[in-house]
Amino acid sequence: MPEVAEIKIALADITPEIWRRVVVPAVISLAGLHTVIQAAMGWEDSHLHMFMVNGRRYGTPEDDDWDRGNDQLDDADHCLGDLVVAGDRFLYIYDFGDDWRHEVTVETLRPLGKNETVPAILAGENACPPEDCGGPFQYPGMLEALRDPDHEDHEHYRDWIGAFDAEAFDLDLANKRLRAHAFPLRSGH
Repeated sequence: MPEVAEIKIALADITPEIWRRVVVPAVISLAGLHTVIQAAMGWEDSHLHMFMVNGRRYGTPEDDDWDRGNDQLDDADHCLGDLVVAGDRFLYIYDFGDDWRHEVTVETLRPLGKNETVPAILAGENACPPEDCGGPFQYPGMLEALRDPDHEDHEHYRDWIGAFDAEAFDLDLANKRLRAHAFPLRSGH
């Protein structure tokens, strides 16, 4: 029976914590895990990303210079189950300008359950920050401006973002986003 990994993804440097718990096939490539994280968190996949696992960097080749002096490995060539064991932690970094650091914890590696479909998002809390909002150190100021109609940047953020509920998380919507991008694996028995 195929093995799966249950992982927790939490944005670093954000309070209250923004997190998701997902289950993925252990054989998923890091490139595939990138797609899962994008869907689970609610990102738009409009920026570069990188994984830092056991002191090694993994990412997507972007140009012809990839093979010349780059110590970053191609994330499509490496599968999660070959790199980690239960209890391991690693980083997923998205948008090098805003520097969204996701702390990923491998909570368990286990056999795929009967009639279990993976990948799947199991749980989570709080909304993903809007793209290009300035990263974890500018995000609290954006929230403050949105909450205070008298704040000098209130109208700017309302015009740009619209209504934004920082405490919202819709598990069904997150799984719909995931199903739109991923090919599920289902146990047969």
